[in-house]
Amino acid sequence: MEKKKTLVLGASENPDRYSNMALYRLKAAGHPVVAVGNRPGEAYGIPIHKGPIEETGIHTITIYLSPENQKPYYDYILSLKPKRIIFNPGTYNQELIRLAESQGIQCEVACNLVLLSTGQY
Repeated sequence: MEKKKTLVLGASENPDRYSNMALYRLKAAGHPVVAVGNRPGEAYGIPIHKGPIEETGIHTITIYLSPENQKPYYDYILSLKPKRIIFNPGTYNQELIRLAESQGIQCEVACNLVLLSTGQY
């Protein structure tokens, strides 16, 4: 399986949050993980950065922010030039999908956790 460097946008230290579960499952699957959230912290040895950080080689961005909370990140997301963006349940955003697809970025409306558990990640 190809290891895909993944940015979790909307990462949380709270183990009850799906973004936190995604951090755990991505790391357990051996994918390099970068985490950006609303507050700094750490989960499973992965630092959670507050706000955008410089990063290269991102294959996938998996989003755990509501469409309204995604807006300040549009330029950041597009500047990372990921191969794909996963819009998890509750994050569907036609505006960002249109912007990303116009730059050749594949967009999926899916659950990151399901993709991992079914071997489709």
